[in-house]
Amino acid sequence: MTYILAYDIGSTSLKTCLFRIDQGIEMIGSTSGEYGLYTLPGGGAEQHMEEWWDAMRRSTKQLMEHAPVEAGEINGISFCSQMQGLVLVDEQGDPVRHPMSYMDQRGKEEMKQGIASGFRIAGMNAYRLLTSLRITGAVSGSVKDPLWKYLWVRNHEPRAFEQARWWLDVKEALIVRMTGEAVMTEDSAYATMLYDTRGERRGWSERLTRMFGVEMRHLPNVIRTTDVAGYLRQERAEELGLAPGTPVFGGGGDASLIGVGAGSVRTGDTHIYCGTSGWVSTIVGKQTVDTGAMIASIIGAQEGKFNYFAEMETAGKCLDWVREHLALDEIGIYLQKQPVTEDPEQIYHSLQEYLSEVIGRAQPGAGGVIFTPWLHGNRCPFEDPNAAGMFFGLRLDTGKTEMIRAVTEGICYHLCWMLECQDKKIRTSQTIRFCGGVANSPVIAQILADITGRTIEVVESPQNAGALGAALTAAVGLGKVRDIESIADVIRVKTAFAPRPEHAPVYRKNYEVFKKLHRQNRKLLAEMA
Repeated sequence: MTYILAYDIGSTSLKTCLFRIDQGIEMIGSTSGEYGLYTLPGGGAEQHMEEWWDAMRRSTKQLMEHAPVEAGEINGISFCSQMQGLVLVDEQGDPVRHPMSYMDQRGKEEMKQGIASGFRIAGMNAYRLLTSLRITGAVSGSVKDPLWKYLWVRNHEPRAFEQARWWLDVKEALIVRMTGEAVMTEDSAYATMLYDTRGERRGWSERLTRMFGVEMRHLPNVIRTTDVAGYLRQERAEELGLAPGTPVFGGGGDASLIGVGAGSVRTGDTHIYCGTSGWVSTIVGKQTVDTGAMIASIIGAQEGKFNYFAEMETAGKCLDWVREHLALDEIGIYLQKQPVTEDPEQIYHSLQEYLSEVIGRAQPGAGGVIFTPWLHGNRCPFEDPNAAGMFFGLRLDTGKTEMIRAVTEGICYHLCWMLECQDKKIRTSQTIRFCGGVANSPVIAQILADITGRTIEVVESPQNAGALGAALTAAVGLGKVRDIESIADVIRVKTAFAPRPEHAPVYRKNYEVFKKLHRQNRKLLAEMA
């Protein structure tokens, strides 16, 4: 019997999950903790390392108090984590400033100087674009990329920059605290856009670091997702209530491991994730890039394969906005006028019930109302930090039900748009795995099937796909699972949703209008920003 502890580190909360691996894999316990996401002037978005650690400490101790195993029986620890943050730490692994979230947009001037000046192709400096594409297969073309955060700190906080010893991402900052070892897994290293992916040259690119002004001394050793990063130190083990010496695996980013946990691991497999953010990802055998649509083949968990990856900034976050500003403004969401619980899980399930009960009553097409889910700018298929949400087509007879359904459909239109962009370069799968917390809603899964025209499969516990992927990659590292591709045989599909052709005409019409809304309003959005 093998037991693995997996941490799923999201944007504002952390899940601590314990898995048992025997003939299959089973989650036998989970707890959670929350922390802040702090917005600052100029597009800043930061988090606090101590809040991450406190959430880990409290949730781990709580889990182990009720776990059916002793701490010494746990065979390994792994991670699935938010990506593209910037955590600069000193020699001891302590942060020299608060970590910068993937949402941080303060590096606008750094990006302008670094990639958006001189003779340009697709809005980017031609020489630097082509050099980056040749070495990494991608380019730092978004203001939210960690490279521009790094350069922003160098330019605006020279004291913190000088104190920094290592440039790490979120889970790596926690790994160094647990083990004392500064590492990056390959997917995190790739997300810096400084990692050479070319065969024997694979590793940090000195040419790119020189070109962009990055100091090589800040870049740590790179390991695989399935490698042991180090072993749990005595002091940290006591804080967590775990056994010292427990192997700590590299784990991976959410973009790498959620697909693994959904069983989307073979070449040509496509999965869609819808949590706080959203994405469409397809396994490919070679690197492909679409600079116009901001889609690249990123390194994932599997050697020799890549994830052709298209991301939207806010997906399920739009449903949180619905909860706070359209639904909870009136007690009617709860069908009876009763006090609203403060328990986040209860609120979440109440929202899901509301979606199933009320949105299902609205007609497909939301009465001609279209919503754009760009509540924190957008990355793909267009890069625009000024992009914002809007309702288009409101009329006198439009009610909240139509507006809330329009939000759901808008998320699905955008996911469909990214899927369509992927099909221009590669072949996506006709059957798509759907995962993330939003995948628990049968109504949304059906709407996604109707809008994309694809069969949508939902696995068991889709909200835990990331933690499951982390546990399974650690199991590969322990030799308990043969390889990552064989994970497809372990993951079970709970429900499948086939597209309903009778709804295709209205969705097709609205979808074509949806795709035009940004282009025709881009200048106005910039004026408002």
